Amino acid sequence: MSENTKKTDRRVVRSKLALREALLSLMAQKPFSTISITEIVECANYNRGTFYANYESKEELLDEVIDNLTLQLLQSFRAPYEHVEVFRINELTATSVQIFEHFYQNAGIYTVLTKSDVLPKLKEKMFTALKKITQEELIYSEQDTAIDQELLSIYAIHALLGLIFHWVESDFKYSPAYMQDQLIRLVNWRPTSAKTAVKGTMD
Repeated sequence: MSENTKKTDRRVVRSKLALREALLSLMAQKPFSTISITEIVECANYNRGTFYANYESKEELLDEVIDNLTLQLLQSFRAPYEHVEVFRINELTATSVQIFEHFYQNAGIYTVLTKSDVLPKLKEKMFTALKKITQEELIYSEQDTAIDQELLSIYAIHALLGLIFHWVESDFKYSPAYMQDQLIRLVNWRPTSAKTAVKGTMD
């Protein structure tokens, strides 16, 4: 690779990073739907030519932000099982769970996206990506044939993402270590009965 090419590549990386940061900065102040490309380039201190050299639209820029996060999310999700042939769920430890660390390390970005009008898009992309890899990469050795495996996957992912986004929306009230520990406890908790508070209320 020539020195000129390296310089060009570095300029592209810098400009794309500046545009992403500008978009997120603006999204912290106003809805994505009201942000213009002119505002993005002015905030990033670039011109429209630079923007269109990298992206066709502000939606493509947003997609890149979300896709980068989703890729990191999948890497953190795979962490407990990517180097083993058999993933023993009942032996899963809190320290092997990396997904909360991923969200905490990107807390600023997730806080902006969670409070924005693009939250449904973020959740949909992440759900679709997690559903795909759980169905392709995790094959349960002991299957209950009465349980629809696709519904099981949907149930588990919604539960996980629901827990995570509740944590994000609470402004990361708990530490990643606490959330990791709680997730393991939830996964292993198998209640057989629950005392009700209903009896006698209609008397």
